[in-house]
Amino acid sequence: MRYVDGYLLPLPKKNVKVYRRIARLAGKLWKDHGALEYRETVGDDLKAKWGIPFPSTVKAKPGETVVFSWIVFKSKAHRDRVNAKVMKDPRMARMMKIPMPFDGKRMRYGGFKILVDA
Repeated sequence: MRYVDGYLLPLPKKNVKVYRRIARLAGKLWKDHGALEYRETVGDDLKAKWGIPFPSTVKAKPGETVVFSWIVFKSKAHRDRVNAKVMKDPRMARMMKIPMPFDGKRMRYGGFKILVDA
């Protein structure tokens, strides 16, 4: 069964273009090493009428939006192999030297088993 790594992070709206450039590089990197899908989305309609809104979850500040991202793999074992290759790739080492345009301490991450694949 496919496996998904999910990310949620606050992003200053002024940094969306910079983040997009980094995300494109990251997407190519993960896909080159076997990820099935790589998606990065930016908040548009975040005023939830029920539940806890995403901005609250990442403690978004005025002037920030939320990025919701996921990477799809064949399985958890496949995810582990792909991520190990990504971490050893020189392109990742170069990316890690780029100042991130968001507060990583407020980023949320998790690995997920797919419950429904319709």
